[in-house]
Amino acid sequence: MRPPLMGTITVTAPAKVNLHLEVLGIRPDGFHELAMVMQSIDLADRLSFQTTADAALTLSCDDPSLSLGEDNLVIRAAQLLRSRSGFSELGAAIHLEKRIPIGAGLAGGSSDGAAALVGLNTLWGLGHSRSDLERFAAELGSDMPFCVAGGSQLCFGRGELLEPLPAVQEFLAVLLVKDPRVSVSTPWAYRLCRELQGDRYLQGEDAFEQRRQVLRDMAWTQPIRAAEPPPLRNDLQAVVEPETPAVQAALRLLSTLEGTLAVAMSGSGPSCFALFADPTSCAAAQATLEQQLAAEGLQSWCCNLRPDGVRIDA
Repeated sequence: MRPPLMGTITVTAPAKVNLHLEVLGIRPDGFHELAMVMQSIDLADRLSFQTTADAALTLSCDDPSLSLGEDNLVIRAAQLLRSRSGFSELGAAIHLEKRIPIGAGLAGGSSDGAAALVGLNTLWGLGHSRSDLERFAAELGSDMPFCVAGGSQLCFGRGELLEPLPAVQEFLAVLLVKDPRVSVSTPWAYRLCRELQGDRYLQGEDAFEQRRQVLRDMAWTQPIRAAEPPPLRNDLQAVVEPETPAVQAALRLLSTLEGTLAVAMSGSGPSCFALFADPTSCAAAQATLEQQLAAEGLQSWCCNLRPDGVRIDA
């Protein structure tokens, strides 16, 4: 029996930052084994979904630079979910309001794809559990299961293996900075990391698990708070920063600010961020840097840490 269909729904798709990104070594499948802490923030895209009667899956966007074809994770997620439903006649018209910068190391594309899984699961009345959706997400991208779950998570494997952390209780904030003219290829960043740091990689599952346990035991994750802020380790920063002037400029400016708890690059870059104890301090820091950021051609956003991932709007 075909499931009941809803009319139109909207879904919020938040960005993420990496509070910890440790490259452990190479997995048997050739991918890098990672140990990370990822955190949702309230810089978010918004997607609307409307049922159609023609079995078509279409995507529109207010950013003309974004590809709307089958390379887009929104379309790929919709196709995967429909194929698992057994109802080939299901269709949807999807519109994306883009706020997360593209190619920024903030998982914007992954979050949009996760939003498609969550939104269409509801729109089409499929009834998949969140764990089902996380499993589907892992087939499409390493960051996507986190984007479904959101909040504060330990992320292992390629990033798809999640262990939830206590929810952030304080109003911590981040000042994000990015050059809109620059993007960084994630595969390039990992290849460079292997070339420059591969001789220090750990070998084997036992060694990987020891490092995972060290991260599990770190007090700053229980929960994330201003009194014991994250040290913000990012192993990719060490290889991306020397090759990327925009990252150098962003980190230099953020490091001049007073009141920051820590400063780092997010993911494979080029977005960088400073962590603050509260949104007021973050906004004041943004105002302080306004002229310097403009002179460097950098954009900035003040964002709060968010306790959840993609969610259907009430």
